[in-house]
Amino acid sequence: MTELTAVAWDGDAVVYLDQRLLPDEVRYVRARSVEEIEGAIASLAVRGAPCIGVFGAFGVALLRRSIDDDAAFVRAAARVRAARPTAVNLAWAVDRVLAAGDMLDEARAIASEQVAIDAAIGENGFELIPKNARVITHCNTGPLATAGGGGTALAVILAAARGRKKPRVYVDETRPLLQGARLNYLELQNAGVDAVLQTDSAAASAMAREGIDLVIVGADRIAANGDTANKIGTYGLAILAAHHGIPFYVAAPRSTFDFAIAGGDEIPIEERSADEVTEFRGRRVAPEGATVYNPAFDVTPAHLIAAFVTECGILRPPYREAIADLELRPLVGVR
Repeated sequence: MTELTAVAWDGDAVVYLDQRLLPDEVRYVRARSVEEIEGAIASLAVRGAPCIGVFGAFGVALLRRSIDDDAAFVRAAARVRAARPTAVNLAWAVDRVLAAGDMLDEARAIASEQVAIDAAIGENGFELIPKNARVITHCNTGPLATAGGGGTALAVILAAARGRKKPRVYVDETRPLLQGARLNYLELQNAGVDAVLQTDSAAASAMAREGIDLVIVGADRIAANGDTANKIGTYGLAILAAHHGIPFYVAAPRSTFDFAIAGGDEIPIEERSADEVTEFRGRRVAPEGATVYNPAFDVTPAHLIAAFVTECGILRPPYREAIADLELRPLVGVR
């Protein structure tokens, strides 16, 4: 296993990089039980919509090998599937593995396909990045988030950098857990991409003063009409982009599209512990008894999104028709 490999199969365990500890510590953990698999997802030790899909697929394949009783296995698989409710990739991957004859073979196929998907997203989004572009991005969307080759939104940025377009990336820190500062900036730094870290609240100022050309983010679930759930703060960023006349793009694999739901009001939004807001690295930063609103995601209405970058190409409005057509297309990288 190479450094910063998010997820790997290791015979009697699923090995994952504990992303909560980055960038200070690189620690790999072996998950064997349903409690360990479910806990890794729920605690955000493993995170990123495509990544938890890959991890969940391997986890269910492992549980099938270790749990003989069929009823007990079904309950265990359901726990993994429901570990985080907003990102549709987890349920998609678990359902796909459960329907397969050889679960481990199917999990390996999902992981392999994700590498090809990441590459295709980067290639397809290349045209959206002008030379010397100044780009804002939010949360983490690189290989750590996909367990793949290049990520989603970050794959587009990295493709532009490799193509000598020399983008400058303004990285939102992404409160409250700082996935932008800890993870996205780290991946950009490791790739040698010019990156600037900013507080989430600096985005409006950056758009007004820094010559921002575009915003590109990932997604956790996209409804049939194009409404998109992503890390909290994304909706506000889209509103800011619209106000400043800046295109707002979403990069996501086909597996993130939930063709069964009509709009964003049907997307379940995970609410997380108050401690994530009232504490910072175990130290209280708010008064005792503070009431907290801590949704992990928000929903950006489709009309604020200029285009979706997928492995199948770029989708533009009207989105109902474009997304319906996407559902009919074959998967990229399928064996």
